[in-house]
Amino acid sequence: MRMSPLCSFTPRLLHPRGSHTAVGTFVPPCPPLDPEKVKELQRFILLSKRLLVITGAGVSTESGIPDYRSEKVGLYARTDRRPIQHVDFVRSAKIRQRYWARNFVGWPQFSSHQPNAAHLTLSSWERLGKLYWLVTQNVDALHTKAGSRRLTELHGCMHRVLCLHCGVQTPRQALQDRFEALNATWEAKAHGVAPDGDVFLTEDQVYSGYKFILAAHEKKLPIAILNIGPTRSDQFACLKLDFRCAELLPLIAPQ
Repeated sequence: MRMSPLCSFTPRLLHPRGSHTAVGTFVPPCPPLDPEKVKELQRFILLSKRLLVITGAGVSTESGIPDYRSEKVGLYARTDRRPIQHVDFVRSAKIRQRYWARNFVGWPQFSSHQPNAAHLTLSSWERLGKLYWLVTQNVDALHTKAGSRRLTELHGCMHRVLCLHCGVQTPRQALQDRFEALNATWEAKAHGVAPDGDVFLTEDQVYSGYKFILAAHEKKLPIAILNIGPTRSDQFACLKLDFRCAELLPLIAPQ
């Protein structure tokens, strides 16, 4: 049985409730759906026996979460802010304090995001037995909210916090409640939330998901990529589609 890595819905493809930001704000322009391309993806899915799907920031932009690198609409294009690096976070209490202050401000908005049609479609494919496994580079928990269970979160999830000293895991909302109790008089305003839930925080160039594509290519497995704009995996794909995930995936009959 062959395993077909489907799509790296990576940084090309989050809208909080109550926000005035339109969901489409963070989605790059793309052409109208091409019926022939839809048929090609339909055929790819039908022929796949053990379907592996890899998602990145692009699958969540239609939920109102910005990605980092999309031309004109990504956070890198719209701001000059850069991430707090993990090595700096670990070595400096002051940097950790700054990180959590920003995260505290951004959490209510970030945690309110809901799955879009792409997340829900992938979840339905799992229930039908078509999707063998889902790997995501995202930390927004939208796949889990959509009902996906056969899931690996490569970079963890912002809805869970792990203590660096004792390893205890805490729900992020519980930590938020503690922050609020300890900082009752502190106020700050968020000017936009990044894909990892921080106010203007960003992430490093993601490589881990790309390694799955390389492994699939080495095994000569078929690869399809659904992503608005080019990706560094395009050369390995037998099918490349530049459309919105939430617009195209619901049109595909998985069986």
